[in-house]
Amino acid sequence: MRKQCLSLLTAAALCLQLCACAAPAAGASASAPAAQSASASAGQEGFSFTDDIGRTVELAAQPERIVPAAPLAQIILFAIAPDKLAGLSSEWYDSARGIIGEQYFELPVFGGLYASADLNVEELAAVQPDLIIDIGEEKDSSVDDLDRLQQQTGIPTVYISADLASMTQTFRTLGALLGEEEQAEKLASFCERVYQRTLSIMEQVGDDKADALYVIGDKGLNVLAKGSYHAELLDLLTNNLAVVDTPLSKGTGNEVSMEQISLWDPSFVIFAPDSIYDTAKQDPSWSQIDAIVHNNYVRVPDAPHNWMSMPPSVQRYLGLIWLPAVLYPEYCDYDPEEEIREYYELFYHCELTQEQYRQITDGAFLE
Repeated sequence: MRKQCLSLLTAAALCLQLCACAAPAAGASASAPAAQSASASAGQEGFSFTDDIGRTVELAAQPERIVPAAPLAQIILFAIAPDKLAGLSSEWYDSARGIIGEQYFELPVFGGLYASADLNVEELAAVQPDLIIDIGEEKDSSVDDLDRLQQQTGIPTVYISADLASMTQTFRTLGALLGEEEQAEKLASFCERVYQRTLSIMEQVGDDKADALYVIGDKGLNVLAKGSYHAELLDLLTNNLAVVDTPLSKGTGNEVSMEQISLWDPSFVIFAPDSIYDTAKQDPSWSQIDAIVHNNYVRVPDAPHNWMSMPPSVQRYLGLIWLPAVLYPEYCDYDPEEEIREYYELFYHCELTQEQYRQITDGAFLE
């Protein structure tokens, strides 16, 4: 991609695009949280960008070398501008081989600002990216954290809000910021179509949501608690039975006892990729759970990322395609395989083979 400074005309167009994308997407749920607007203003040698937590950051030119501040951001940035990545927040999983292009496995890995909190500031600064981007859930410390990171590295650092409801806006904001409007619109339109359809399906389902649990760990004794950031998709599509006093917004969820799971007695169970899906029938405790007795349980696909969460990034749209088709097929008038393949092509830049699709979705559908 050719590098160019923003002219007054280009920067003005950027400002208009960013301001326009602040409006909620057509047909969006009135109750859905909308990301804050981001804006830019032109200057002779660059432009100012106001991010989604109100920080105004000066950029010398349109960014051509970018670095994600966390794995969630990495997945989104790879979808919109893979060739602009100057480094990664986390290594690609082995399951990404054959899906993610081999050249992206060679990028340096700097760690993340949150979760593992293993960001190597010195190595990141050494590759001299034009911009560091954090995307996702705003934290109480986000302003201070990003200001500190920008000061430490001397590299402009911005935050873009993202959740299931606002992902369309997230891509349009990034498209304008990075000069990737065409790709951004393809991604945004896909997200908008899938999300609005999901809302329509759930409106038809009404109060008949499946009583479900998402369980994690080698014994299945951690759950994604209702109301946590990681359970956003689960809460939308099911009656998430995992009501706890303090929902934890982290990939490992909340630890509970088998006694508590028995009391909840879910009619549908979603097992995390590395949990006990294969042995649940033989487990003396799990084999008594209603969902296991009636074979109403599945395993979440995770190549190259978990379709439900961990990290709770844009790949959850695969969950919005897959899980309604499992739980409520009578309301789903689309072909899940066709749309899953479309997602991989748009967001991972990969055309799945039949064997890849079979391996990825092993255990994901009811027998």
